[in-house]
Amino acid sequence: MKTTSTVPFIVDGHLDLATNAMTLNRDLTKSVNEIREKERHLGWKDYQDRGQGTVALPELREGNVGLVITTMISRYSENGSPLHTMALKGWHSPQQAYAHAQSQLAWYREMEALGEMVQINTKNGLSAHLKMWSESTVDIEKKPVGYILALEGADSIVNIDYLHRYHEMGLRSIGISHFGPPGRYAAGTHSDGSGLTSLGKELLKEMNKLDIQLDLTHLTDKGFFEALDIFQGPVVASHQNCRSLVPGERQFSDEQIRCILDRNGMIGGALDTWMLYPDFQLGKDDPKELDIRMENLVDHFDHICQMVGTSEHIGFGSDLDGLFGLEQTPHDMNTIADLQKFDAILIDRGYTQKDRDNIFSNNWIRTLNRILK
Repeated sequence: MKTTSTVPFIVDGHLDLATNAMTLNRDLTKSVNEIREKERHLGWKDYQDRGQGTVALPELREGNVGLVITTMISRYSENGSPLHTMALKGWHSPQQAYAHAQSQLAWYREMEALGEMVQINTKNGLSAHLKMWSESTVDIEKKPVGYILALEGADSIVNIDYLHRYHEMGLRSIGISHFGPPGRYAAGTHSDGSGLTSLGKELLKEMNKLDIQLDLTHLTDKGFFEALDIFQGPVVASHQNCRSLVPGERQFSDEQIRCILDRNGMIGGALDTWMLYPDFQLGKDDPKELDIRMENLVDHFDHICQMVGTSEHIGFGSDLDGLFGLEQTPHDMNTIADLQKFDAILIDRGYTQKDRDNIFSNNWIRTLNRILK
């Protein structure tokens, strides 16, 4: 199969590929349908999205999603479980959390060895990767998916020395919090009222010395403003929508969005239905019954564009493999390849070619170039 110039190149600012591979035991070199069928045949019920996943490497290529920011997730909790469960508990020591994160990094390295993926950590590397993906004469099956390495939750940074160790491994984006307490560096979603820890403030000061971006997603309101006071480098919200449209502390307020825009930051729109529909009940509501469509995300794009008067600060941070599947995805999506459908949706909503290019890739590429040397 060949790519064509009429198919937009897409950057996805947030995926959890290694968590799916190493915690959910999914061979992401197989197609989404193959993975679904295998899980259904095996009768696995340990995660809500078994048999309903939407992301794999073949579908990334099918959707011309040639560059992703993809995570390592490994949490610490004195009383937690070693599994990345829906309760999002964690390992019993930071060293265990680090070792688990390294198993996820090892998976990315294995994908590189197979030619399935390639790590991007320099401007030249990004430029060469984009040029290769633009070549319509190259079979898309032979194009590796580029990835920027990120941490979602910083618990596995054992101490400041490990921050530099991670940076040498290619880490270029860090979200210092995740869901709720505990958090060695900051409180996260569902723990509003708490903010950064003393370790978190120290970490942000050290991050100022590196070519790295701070992902503000999952910070509490208090932690958000504390972090912006300390960290002076590039900021993004990799998978974040607007609180004014869908209430709840998981979304950002207009004041927070303006702070990101004032710092020339990026906001990646997420496609999890509880972030697209007010009061969506996890595990109960049906996206089709509620008619939650991909277009719901464009409402959030519109809101941000109207705030700043330009389309230069929005893109995709789909989170489509964030431990949910079809049961928590807009009903007009089947796999991540359907991100291509946004081209027609955005045209219908009046977005120009330049706007669409910004949203699909240009904004993320410009933003990433700030942290690549």
